Amino acid sequence: MSFKNFCTQNVPEKKDQTENILTVPNVLTVGRMVMCPFLGYLVIQNDYSMAFNLFVVAGITDLLDGWIARTFPSQASLAGSFLDPLADKLLLGTLFISLTYSGLIPLPLTLLIVARDALLVAAGFYIRYISLEQPRTLSRYFDPSLATAQLAPTNISKFNTAIQLLLVASSLAVPAFNLDESVLPFLWYVTGTTTVLSGLSYVFAKNTYRIITRSRVK
Repeated sequence: MSFKNFCTQNVPEKKDQTENILTVPNVLTVGRMVMCPFLGYLVIQNDYSMAFNLFVVAGITDLLDGWIARTFPSQASLAGSFLDPLADKLLLGTLFISLTYSGLIPLPLTLLIVARDALLVAAGFYIRYISLEQPRTLSRYFDPSLATAQLAPTNISKFNTAIQLLLVASSLAVPAFNLDESVLPFLWYVTGTTTVLSGLSYVFAKNTYRIITRSRVK
């Protein structure tokens, strides 16, 4: 037996701790992502009634996946803490861009929202990188079952998401049901303000994410 084998034969090999990502909330979240291009297409085609109905379905899946994850611990996952806000950003980003294209939301507001979300997504990729133990390979980096961190959105960010959803719903409902559009400018300013505040909250707030060590993941 070589000296190298003698020194390493009793050293246990470290294995990555993974989690089950095939949960009902995650399936609903991915389904919400799949809806995004269809919603954008419907808005661009001025089919606001169908877009509004599909948006309501997407909203129901958002509420449902959160309720299931909180009610049934076996359905909760660390991957879901990344996927759920990512799905929200994809959904809202798609709708803001398409509604801006259709002239229902001002361009500066959409640019502000897209820029904030792009920075948050980039921060998420960075957190994934620093929380991933060696070896940092592409296959391990993009393995969703390999849990390394958990995100915790701030309260103002949750409020901002609710305001953005309200603005999108109102922007779709106005042409779909011939409603009064006078409320939209007010929602534009509120959305812009909360978007800036929520972005700053991630800069100055603590505990917006938590790195998961192997000993914590089961």
